[in-house]
Amino acid sequence: MLKQDKEPILQQIKHSCYITRSREGEQFVPEHVFSYQIAGSIQITDGEHTYHVKEGDFRLSKRNHLIKFIKSPPPNGEYRALSIYLDQQTLRNFSMEYGLKSEKHDTDGPFIALKPNGLYKSFMESLLPYQQSGHTISNELQRLKLREAILILLQGNPELKDVLFDFSEPGKIDLEGFMNKNYQFNVELKRFAYLTGRSLATFKRDFEKTFHTTPGKWLQQRRLQQAHYLIKQKKQAPSEVYLELGFEDLSHFSFAFKKAFGVAPSKV
Repeated sequence: MLKQDKEPILQQIKHSCYITRSREGEQFVPEHVFSYQIAGSIQITDGEHTYHVKEGDFRLSKRNHLIKFIKSPPPNGEYRALSIYLDQQTLRNFSMEYGLKSEKHDTDGPFIALKPNGLYKSFMESLLPYQQSGHTISNELQRLKLREAILILLQGNPELKDVLFDFSEPGKIDLEGFMNKNYQFNVELKRFAYLTGRSLATFKRDFEKTFHTTPGKWLQQRRLQQAHYLIKQKKQAPSEVYLELGFEDLSHFSFAFKKAFGVAPSKV
């Protein structure tokens, strides 16, 4: 008889389900995520490129990326996706057991579109009964399923070892270029620091040397400048712009905008 887990459930297998027309958000992706789009679609942007994932698609979202997304359910239906979170410890253990190592550092975009594969679909569908019946998958079963997911990914795409088993942390990169690309992401400063290969203290020090102001002041000013451009030149609505540029709510955005430009965004 199997001994019952007393540890907290890992929750690395997640079933997303939304009935709203669209759900916008943004996030820092700390781990690789193997996903199956069951119904509906998702639009993903990393600040430079936009990717569209439709029903039936499989993808691998790569760790250490900033993304924004819009999840859209199908007409008269539900948005549904199943995701497997491949944490670093699981991947390190797998790497040691099988002697697999990354041979090059991956520098491409935030996710990889995976070609349709019968193994992928069978594997994902085997997880649905647990999710749909409301049962919780035990820690031990989740661990087995994570290993199975890694084996299946490598069988279909052996080259993924260079992504999955790359355990390097972000190196110190050009701060000005990174911030001008990613200023619209509403994440904590420690995330920006980590992704530029710096401690938080070093990030703040380097930031003031580069921009001659604090990160908080620069981020708000840069976002407001872009907001003014989008509203005036591109005729976008303030209700669309504030989310796109990383403001937490419309009232805060409107207050900051009026303070900076002397006029409410709705009056531009």
